[in-house]
Amino acid sequence: MKKNDLRIIKTKKAIYQALTHLLKDKLLTDINVTELCREASINRGTFYFHYEEVGDVFKEFFEEVIRDLEESYKEPYKHISALQLETLVFKNLDPKTVRIFHHVKKYEDFYRIILSDNVSTTYYYMFFDAIRSNFIEDSKIGKYDESKKYVYSYMTNAIIGLIIEWHRNDFKESVDDMNIHLVETLNVITRS
Repeated sequence: MKKNDLRIIKTKKAIYQALTHLLKDKLLTDINVTELCREASINRGTFYFHYEEVGDVFKEFFEEVIRDLEESYKEPYKHISALQLETLVFKNLDPKTVRIFHHVKKYEDFYRIILSDNVSTTYYYMFFDAIRSNFIEDSKIGKYDESKKYVYSYMTNAIIGLIIEWHRNDFKESVDDMNIHLVETLNVITRS
C-alpha cells in the first residue's frame, strides 16, 4: 500500500484522534492497544499492520505535528532571498504572515495535552528542540555563531511561552492577536 493511500490516511487520522481523546484522561503509558482500537473503531490487526505499540502512534503523530509546525514557522520567509533573510529585522515581520498560531489552533487538542501538567517534560523538550532547530537553520544562511545558541534558546522559549500563556487562557485570543503578540515579543528581544 502506498503512503498516500486514502484508506491509510483515514485510518491513521482515526487512530490519532482516538489517541488524542484518550490522552485527555490518561497517561500515554496507561493506554493499551485494545482501548485505542476500540476508540478508533478499528481492529487490532489494522493497528498492528501500521504500528507495534501505542507509543509508536504518539511518536508518528508528534512528528507530523512538528513537520506542520516547521512549515508554519517558515511560511513568512518563503518569498525572501537568502540575503534579505540574513539581514531581516523582526520589526519588518508582518503579523499577517505568521502561521505558527494557525498551526497551534489546527492542533489545539494536541497542544492542550502536551502542555498539560500530567505529561512528561520529554515532550516539551521535543517541542523546544523542533522550534529551536528552525532558528539555527535560519542562522546557517548567514554565518552560524555558536555563541548565539543561548539567544536561540531564549527566542524559542519566548515563542513557547506565548503558546503556554495562550493555553492558560484557554486559547481565547484570536490567532491574529497571537501573531501580533509574537511580533511584538520578537521586537523586544531583538532591540538589545
